[in-house]
Amino acid sequence: METARRTPYQLTFFILAVAVGSFALMQSMTVPVLPTIEAKFETTQSTVTWVLTAYLLSASVFTPIIGRLGDAYGKHRMLVVSMVFLSLGSLVAALAPTIGVLIAGRVLTGVGGGVLPIAFGIIRDEFPAQKVSGAAGFVSSLMAVGFGTGIVVAGPITDVIGFRGLFWVPFGITTAAAVAAWIFVPESPVRTPGRVPAVPALLMAGWLVALLLGLSQAPRWGWTSPEVIGLVTLALVLAMAWVWVEHHESVPLIDMRMMRLRGVWTANLVALLVGFAMYATFGFLPQFLQTPESTGYGFGATTAESGYLILPNAVASFICGIVAAPLARRIGAKFVVVAGGVLGATGMIGLVFLHDEVWQILLVNGVAGFGIGFVFSSLAPLILAAVPAHQSGSASGMNANIRTIGGCIGTAVMSTIVTSHTVASTGLPSESGYLTGFGMLGAMMLVAALAGLLIPVVRRRTGAATAAPATAEPARVPVTA
Repeated sequence: METARRTPYQLTFFILAVAVGSFALMQSMTVPVLPTIEAKFETTQSTVTWVLTAYLLSASVFTPIIGRLGDAYGKHRMLVVSMVFLSLGSLVAALAPTIGVLIAGRVLTGVGGGVLPIAFGIIRDEFPAQKVSGAAGFVSSLMAVGFGTGIVVAGPITDVIGFRGLFWVPFGITTAAAVAAWIFVPESPVRTPGRVPAVPALLMAGWLVALLLGLSQAPRWGWTSPEVIGLVTLALVLAMAWVWVEHHESVPLIDMRMMRLRGVWTANLVALLVGFAMYATFGFLPQFLQTPESTGYGFGATTAESGYLILPNAVASFICGIVAAPLARRIGAKFVVVAGGVLGATGMIGLVFLHDEVWQILLVNGVAGFGIGFVFSSLAPLILAAVPAHQSGSASGMNANIRTIGGCIGTAVMSTIVTSHTVASTGLPSESGYLTGFGMLGAMMLVAALAGLLIPVVRRRTGAATAAPATAEPARVPVTA
């Protein structure tokens, strides 16, 4: 391991960026081509949506669990495990002879969501102090960049090599990155002693699956249907049981004292709200752009063309990943989050008034992208600054998970709004349905900006923005070889 420890942090950073970027791409690349997958497998719309739902549920369950396993058993080890699942799931999906096998592959891929909290933990443990905020912010921004880029590249890849290319390309990239991670990324010397408890993990998985399944199916089943009410009720019961059990565990899966830290719960609240807006925007803006021109508001864009119109969002988020850290050093990460919320709201509300010309779509998308990018680039350093090093994985894993929960809620609410404004003569949503939805998403970004004002200002130590944790840090277990 001594040789591995001398790996330049720049190489480690590149490997982590590829891993996180690949996961983010796989979140969204299937979104624009679900109709193609539905036709190829001769299945139904309700069945093909499980290509997304299964991935979402799997990632939601395993992201915080793998983050905690990394804290306990080694971040290098769990990074490789996560990337192997990304690769394996992509391979299964690429070779899938049936829609059922494809969905199973997506479940395996979702396990790879653990790369995000593991990456943050490795950055905190291994990078020079003055580089932590910038590296963590850039990696965090890759979630927004990758999600937007996935929608952009889905059409061209499908046009050139077919929809299975959406899985072959990530398989090749993640396989190579997994090998590089195994060889070059050093093991972390910081661990949380003790076992990882099984009961809290099962309870957390239970309430997450119940909640996200109910929310994702609510537009189809109905918000007041017995199924949705039953699943949400079950989620609440299991969540309360989970919190109670965690409070009574000597070494909990997720430390509830940590979750109550002001720097943690405020960042999680912002992640919930911005996730709500971002996922819904990327999910429904392509549909808006692909609506036939005969409706009077659509562009009649192809899958590829609608992706290109969303490209400014991804480009802006990428730029934010580079400039957010220097900006945070000048004005504070908290105020970058607030500014990002305001910019995101401006862009999304701008869609309500500027959506008739291509240049208008490009403009408001770029503004929204800067907003989302600034927020996500700043949340990860704030989380790392608020918790002890041994809780980096579990804290960032829950933050990523809460972002996903927000996205699921936002997508479900947006779907309900849009479909409730369907024009009977065409069977397509009306313009007012989309505009009402975009206005609601803009309002959510404004609420996120207000929530950002509650984030505590962190202190600087040795050139890096940090905060004194409010909980005592247990003994660290050094790793030696």
